[in-house]
Amino acid sequence: MADAVSPFPTSCFPVGSRSLAAHANPVTAILRGRTGPLRLAGEGQCVEGDLLIVRSGVKHGVELAAFGADVLYLGGLDFPFDAPLAGRLGAPLAYLADAAMHGDSGALAELRSRLAAPSRRNIPADIAAVVRAIEADPMWRMSQDELAHRLGMERTRALRYFKAATGQGFRDYKLWSALQHATRMMAEGALVRTAAMDAGFADTAHLSRVFFRLFGLTPSAAIAGLAIGTSPDGMLRTGRLM
Repeated sequence: MADAVSPFPTSCFPVGSRSLAAHANPVTAILRGRTGPLRLAGEGQCVEGDLLIVRSGVKHGVELAAFGADVLYLGGLDFPFDAPLAGRLGAPLAYLADAAMHGDSGALAELRSRLAAPSRRNIPADIAAVVRAIEADPMWRMSQDELAHRLGMERTRALRYFKAATGQGFRDYKLWSALQHATRMMAEGALVRTAAMDAGFADTAHLSRVFFRLFGLTPSAAIAGLAIGTSPDGMLRTGRLM
């Protein structure tokens, strides 16, 4: 049976820095420049625009305009276009993405529906249950044996099944879930070491390495950029949307 509601979280984080070092998004992401266009460069490609959707797993750097950008991470969603790095979003997707970044859950659901490949629109119920269990307790690291037990499969087959259904390897998904939890905590004022411990990282250094590899900046730089990253209307948008 398929789960009618996506179990994957969608997170929107502010970026106040003027540039991001080379990194590879773990999931499909949408970037919106607050006061001007963004410029992505990587793998011999360069894409510019005010609202860009970025393929996961492709290493790239980002140049941002004043006041930075908002980034919408769409877990469990395959990159929907043929572009090797990124593509520009036009209407009506651009309107939906902008509304989703402002917290409109209906627009977010419609955006996901329009972007999702047919194979991703109905997530198997057993995978959905595993994803929700991981998201419910970021500090807990579900083992491969536990995954196999929950799915009623041999371990190697369970790992392949999980990746086919989610688009991410089991270990990568757990790490990404923990990083999102830590990032939300830091955006809300928690110390880096507190966020690292609460999200199940070995120590602050471990969190910092993962943070830089997946976001292209350090936690301290991200925190320092929050004030700069406050949009011209005075709003600081961060957190899990779904």
